[in-house]
Amino acid sequence: MWGSLLSKCTSSPARIILWLLAALALPAAAAEPPTPHYTTVPASPDGIGKVYLGREISHVMSFHGAPWLERTERPDEERPDRVLRALGLKAGMTVADIGAGTGFYTWRIAQRIGAGGMVYAVDVQREMLKALEQQMSRRGAVNIKPVLGSDADPKLPPGSLDLALMVDVYHEFAQPYEMLAAIVRAVKPGGHVAFVEFRGNDPRVPIKPLHTMTEVQVRREAAVHSLAWVATTRDLPWQQVIVFRKP
Repeated sequence: MWGSLLSKCTSSPARIILWLLAALALPAAAAEPPTPHYTTVPASPDGIGKVYLGREISHVMSFHGAPWLERTERPDEERPDRVLRALGLKAGMTVADIGAGTGFYTWRIAQRIGAGGMVYAVDVQREMLKALEQQMSRRGAVNIKPVLGSDADPKLPPGSLDLALMVDVYHEFAQPYEMLAAIVRAVKPGGHVAFVEFRGNDPRVPIKPLHTMTEVQVRREAAVHSLAWVATTRDLPWQQVIVFRKP
């Protein structure tokens, strides 16, 4: 099209103007982000029938399951002390606990980053946030901010986070491409994004398959957003911590 327009222009200024318009238009088209490729399949008992990069997305755990998040066995089964050690938390950091639930990790993070830090406790269920607020009130936490997110957006300030943490929740995101893109936007350059997931394809992990993820799958999905893998902690009883850096 541009060639035919140029051939019809007889004056040199007109040719230059059209050439400049063409040059400016081409990079804009090339910069368009890729469209996420979701497909549908017959839903499995624990899934929603929506597939992203070869993985069926699981159902979200309802707030009715909140007591499971505070079970007395959880510290032994998940070793949160090791998880938090792997995250390199420091005083004064700003952290988002995405899919915070009742605040099992939110409270532990808040203690480690101190009064000078801030934890955004994000969940998509108002009932979960209400339970979290009750827990934090009993403990006298002052550096925690509950946030009601959506399926595609954690509703966090851009470039505000030193660390975004997702514990056993990423596999439940109904819109993982959009949600992770929004999370990455909220992380500072050089900040980190961490996935804690039950290990997939491990017969020793007593969790339903769709509520687990392999390290390979996590890294595949993180790479879509140009996150650089930093380290994987594999010495937990059932889980793994996979940490990435935002360029």
